[in-house]
Amino acid sequence: MSEWRIVRDDLSHPAVVALLDLHLRSAHENSPPGSVFALDLSGLRDPAVTLWTLWEGATVLGMGALKQLDATHGEIKSMRTAPGQLRRGVAGAMLAYLIAEARDRAYRRLSLETGSNAPFAAAHALYERAGFVECDQFADYSDRTFSRYYTLALA
Repeated sequence: MSEWRIVRDDLSHPAVVALLDLHLRSAHENSPPGSVFALDLSGLRDPAVTLWTLWEGATVLGMGALKQLDATHGEIKSMRTAPGQLRRGVAGAMLAYLIAEARDRAYRRLSLETGSNAPFAAAHALYERAGFVECDQFADYSDRTFSRYYTLALA
């Protein structure tokens, strides 16, 4: 893990684009129609969103993004570990980085939306281990049947 590096990403590397494509396909395969809120390339390029990727040498291990909802509230977007990199601590490292970045930005709250069925169980466990608790929907979300919402108080 000492050779890992997290970099702010511009979404131009083919491996990052491929990981994002996998992320979106998986979200659609594991969620009912109308319940996928993962950001595509254009969404991740929104000025309110910052994407980071985690690398080991020339290999992308994972990605994660923060979206600023307002001056004190951020949202975690597009967390994904690359195939073949599971169980190495990639998601935990990225989540810790995103939480630290949210604190550096002086957010008082960090929230996220994820699915509620079995394919999302590992994500639930990850977020709960990091101190996130379930909450009501936030921002523009309205899905009450499939989505699960989490928040973490930072201040």
